[in-house]
Amino acid sequence: MSAEKNRLQEHYTGKKNWLKWGPYLSERQWGTVREDYSEHGSAWDFFPHEHARSRVYRWGEDGLAGISDDKQRICLSIALWNGNDPILKERMFGLTGPEGNHGEDCKELYFYLDNTPTHSYQKHLYKYPQSPYPYADLVDANKRRTKDENEYELIDTGVFDERKYFDVFSEYAKANEEDILLRITVHNRGHEDADITVLPQIWFRNLWSFGLMKEKPQIAAANGTSNYQMVTLNHEELGSYNYYFEAASHCLFTENETNHNKIWGSTNESVYVKDLFHDAVIQNKYDEFSDKSSGTKFSPVYSRNVKAGGSVEIRVRLSKIRLTGSPLGKEFDAIFNKNINAANEFYAGIIPVNIDIDACNVQRQAYAGMLWTKQYYNLDIPLWLNGDKGQPKPPDGRQKGRNCQWSTLNNEDIISMPDKWEYPWYAAWDLAFHCISFAMLDTNFAKQQLLTFLREWYMHPNGQIPAYEWAFGDVNPPVHAMSCLQVYYTDKRLNNIEDVDFLKKAFSKLLLNFTWWVNRKDTNGKNVFEGGFLGLDNIGVFDRSSAIPGGGHLEQADGTSWMAMYCLNMLEMALEITKHDSSFEPMCTKFFEHFALIAESLNRIGKDWTGAWDEEEGFFYDVLALPNHQYTPLKVRSLVGLTTLFANLTISKEWLKAAPEFQYRMNWFNEYFKNNTDYTVTEEMKDDKVLLTLIPKQRLQKLLQAMLNETEFLSNYGIRSISKKHEDGYWVEIEGQHYGLKYEPAESSTGLFGGNSNWRGPIWMPMNYLIIMSLQKFYSFYGDDLKVEFPTGSGHLINLNDVCKKLNNRLTKLFLKDEDGNRPIHGLTPLIYQDKYFEDLILFYEYFHGDNGRGVGATHQTGWTGIAANLFE
Repeated sequence: MSAEKNRLQEHYTGKKNWLKWGPYLSERQWGTVREDYSEHGSAWDFFPHEHARSRVYRWGEDGLAGISDDKQRICLSIALWNGNDPILKERMFGLTGPEGNHGEDCKELYFYLDNTPTHSYQKHLYKYPQSPYPYADLVDANKRRTKDENEYELIDTGVFDERKYFDVFSEYAKANEEDILLRITVHNRGHEDADITVLPQIWFRNLWSFGLMKEKPQIAAANGTSNYQMVTLNHEELGSYNYYFEAASHCLFTENETNHNKIWGSTNESVYVKDLFHDAVIQNKYDEFSDKSSGTKFSPVYSRNVKAGGSVEIRVRLSKIRLTGSPLGKEFDAIFNKNINAANEFYAGIIPVNIDIDACNVQRQAYAGMLWTKQYYNLDIPLWLNGDKGQPKPPDGRQKGRNCQWSTLNNEDIISMPDKWEYPWYAAWDLAFHCISFAMLDTNFAKQQLLTFLREWYMHPNGQIPAYEWAFGDVNPPVHAMSCLQVYYTDKRLNNIEDVDFLKKAFSKLLLNFTWWVNRKDTNGKNVFEGGFLGLDNIGVFDRSSAIPGGGHLEQADGTSWMAMYCLNMLEMALEITKHDSSFEPMCTKFFEHFALIAESLNRIGKDWTGAWDEEEGFFYDVLALPNHQYTPLKVRSLVGLTTLFANLTISKEWLKAAPEFQYRMNWFNEYFKNNTDYTVTEEMKDDKVLLTLIPKQRLQKLLQAMLNETEFLSNYGIRSISKKHEDGYWVEIEGQHYGLKYEPAESSTGLFGGNSNWRGPIWMPMNYLIIMSLQKFYSFYGDDLKVEFPTGSGHLINLNDVCKKLNNRLTKLFLKDEDGNRPIHGLTPLIYQDKYFEDLILFYEYFHGDNGRGVGATHQTGWTGIAANLFE
């Protein structure tokens, strides 16, 4: 067992708490819904970036390359000053939703280089310009750009020209669960010497101002030695810690409290406020604040001149232990070397030995990004709605505003986030994909995450799983059960564990969620489902979550397909549990029959019904049902139709042997369908296996003709979200009004859902992952009995397993260097990413250009897009 796996075992058996400290500090707390106490829910305006350095947060903290304990009571991060900026760089900057021509957008260059599941070793890189950071230029230039233009990025401003920047590496290593080392290495990549000031600042989250602490915590100066300086931290819950640091230019104390004068124009009780370090460093006011020797925020200050091409190193250490000797000397180096070797050993057992160095680098950074994006998340909706004691009462309007119906939601956990700057809040269907990848690293964490969202303080009493804080009541695709199964099988494969108890816990709560779907999203009781945008934002000709044109409702091919997949996921869970507990066998029949009804509804052609399947065109479409019993198929060829692939399951002989009553009912039901409907729910028996699928074999072949056509869905880099057939647009008239869309391979040209994502053409990694997973399932049944052209029209017939391999290669090609040394993801900035200090750095974008593969959207969507790591398997 590797050292890292041993740490994981110690943690999950309760011997040690290795996960007490980690990268749980957000990169953006400002502009979030939970910090918004405005009357009309104007989160971006109520707490802007300009306030962040001076104003206390209520629900969390943020910082640059930071860590915290698991309740975010003590936080440690770095702040930087290049001698030119008007403020310290202590958090990531970006455009708000209204400012960006394509929605909110982080305007920083940073990379997650390494991390282990227990965070025993972590490595982060921040690229800091030596010239003034172009705050105003970024805002103004993007404001002038239209939705048809690219975003104006930090690289475009020229601040990295001639390598006039610092590479700031922040590395953390754990000597034990309560002894954390931080090594900051600053490299001057320019050709001239340059000054930099570094502040490894530590502070307490302010809970005392909200009446949530009996005693105000304190950081106080303490006697060091000739080898180090130190301060002590005392907290009523955490106890005492010691913060060791090398001899500093200055030491600054202040209070983590709001600068009321700067924010509100009122009088401060003291000059020692949250943003004091900015004034002290930038205005050189060290002497004015030198008398204070305690506070709730502290930092040593290191002013260094870094030679051209040279580097400087700064060391600090936070420990529960009172260390002696030289805690920042040779032992410090030894701990880092030991933990780096342990990290390499751990990943040698995870990453396949047969992949090349470039692919290994991509996969390891994908995993690092997932681990760095674990974040402390705290929100108590009753307190948020009603306000804290002694604080101004929130406006009355919020009692009927955003999330007011989620009064039972009370979250305080470490959660895998989509992106700690652009999406610093959980998203339920993103998390399902995160956990599939997390299971490769830390199966227990993946299982805990999935079960957490099914707990009473997350799930609504009616059974709905919360979506995300902008609107907990939005409807995401029901992928939770799918993720539970993938995590279960990964645990079985890697650890030889059949954790049926985990499946049982998940199954019992998923029953509530499944019932919510059936009761709330099947308007006419026909087993055809709606659901709204279902995570695919602007994929339709109109907003599928708003009022439907003509007063009708939308019978969604994808809503119905997701529910069919949900049925089969629940059936599979029930079958697997039944092998160990026969009391679950009746649930197998329940979900089989429910799937059969959904499948029949999606495929049938009958009276007053057009059917979602178009035989002539070989595709599934949404159907608009108007009050006058008119049914109009919306013939957009998109992922909406391809989601029908996701609902398939091969039932093995092993399962059938453990569930004889279910086998009898399945055979009876299938015979009944043959005699009474136009649709058969199961394919023929083959090798004692039964295939359940939404798509009969002939329809599957037709659907794949479209999907594998390079003039439609198949790109050199994966499957597009909308067919290129719609390059000239698709239009439909509904009661005299025209609605339409067109294929858009990259950024969105509309403002739907903030305009910061686009499902009208680009490639989305999770959906491609599901397509590959589904085709593999079909192959497990059909084998070489089903072959298709790849690509369509080539005359080259291959089986579905080989299709998966070819799709897999196209997707992984997004991140890998081509013969010219370029990575498709960096398509807008190929020259700078050929530089030796950039060439091995990977960004995991939210989605990818449908034609050339360049990265689009959020730059650090490492959970969602990080599932690419699994493709390298």
